[in-house]
Amino acid sequence: MSTTTGAFIAGGIAACGAVTVTHSFETVKIRLQLQGELQSKNDAVKKYRGVLHGVKVILQNEGPRGLFRGIGSAYIYQVLLNGCRLGFYEPLRKGITTTIYNDAQVQSLGINVFAGAASGIIGAAAGSPFFLVKTRLQSFSPFLPVGTQHNYKNSFDGLRKIYTSEGVNGLYRGVGAAMVRTGFGSSVQLPTYFFAKRRLTQHLGMEDGPGLHLASSTASGFVVCCVMHPPDTIMSRMYNQTGNLYKGVFDCLYKTIKTEGVLAIYKGYFAHLARILPHTILTLSLAEQTNKLMRRLEDRLLSDSLKENL
Repeated sequence: MSTTTGAFIAGGIAACGAVTVTHSFETVKIRLQLQGELQSKNDAVKKYRGVLHGVKVILQNEGPRGLFRGIGSAYIYQVLLNGCRLGFYEPLRKGITTTIYNDAQVQSLGINVFAGAASGIIGAAAGSPFFLVKTRLQSFSPFLPVGTQHNYKNSFDGLRKIYTSEGVNGLYRGVGAAMVRTGFGSSVQLPTYFFAKRRLTQHLGMEDGPGLHLASSTASGFVVCCVMHPPDTIMSRMYNQTGNLYKGVFDCLYKTIKTEGVLAIYKGYFAHLARILPHTILTLSLAEQTNKLMRRLEDRLLSDSLKENL
C-alpha cells in the first residue's frame, strides 16, 4: 500500500482519467434532475427525454463544449474528493481496526463502511465549492434552460461571482447535502469493491489483474448508484438554487416529493448509472495501477522512516 500522500495523488490521477470519459453523462444527469423543478407532472415540460436524447439535444444545440461544461472544476473536485476517499480510507480502516481488534488485517464490515463514509465526507467538504460551480456551469444552456441559470465565463469566474455576492457561505451552499450524498456513496463504494474482490478471488479463483478489478468495480458501481442517487438529486438542486428556495436538505426533499411525487428523487437515474458505472470502474481500476506505480516510485525515492510519516 502507498503512503497516505501517495494514495491521495494516485486516487486523484485515477479520478481525473475517469471523469474525462464520463463528464458528458454527468451534464445530462444534472439537467434531467433540474427539469420540472417544483412543478407538477402535468405542468412540467420535458426538454430532455432521457440519457441518449439529452446527449443528442445538447450536441445539436451547444456542440461538444455543452457536454463538457465545467470540466475544469470537475478535475479539481475529483482530485480533492477521490484523493481523500482513496487516500484516507485505508489509514482510517487500519487505525480503527487496530484499536478495536489489535490486528490491522481483520476485515469488519462496520469499520469498512465507516472508514469509507468518513473519507468521502472529508473529500466532499474539501471539494464542495468546485462541485457547486461545476453544477451551475453544467445546468446553464442558452438554448434549452432548466432550473435556475447562472451565466459564468468559466470556473474561476463563477467562484469569484459567488464569493463577491454571497461570501464564503455562498461557496459552501449545499455542503451538507454533498456530505450526505458522498457519505452514502463512499460508505458502500470501497467496502463493496473489496468485498466483491475477495469473493471473486475465493469462490471463482480469479487472480489479481484487470479482469478482477473490472468485475469488482462493476459490482461496486451498481450499488453506489442505487444508494447515492436520491441525495445526489437533492444536492444538484440545492447547489443550483438562487436565494433560499430550499432551507436545507430535508426541506428540499419534502418540497420535491410533495410537488413532483416520490419518483422525482430518481430523476436522471439512468444518466447517473451511465455516468457512475464507467466512472467507478475506471476510477478503481486506474487507482489499482496508479497505486502500484506510486508505490514503486516511493520505494525508489523514500526511506522506510520517511514513508511512515507520509
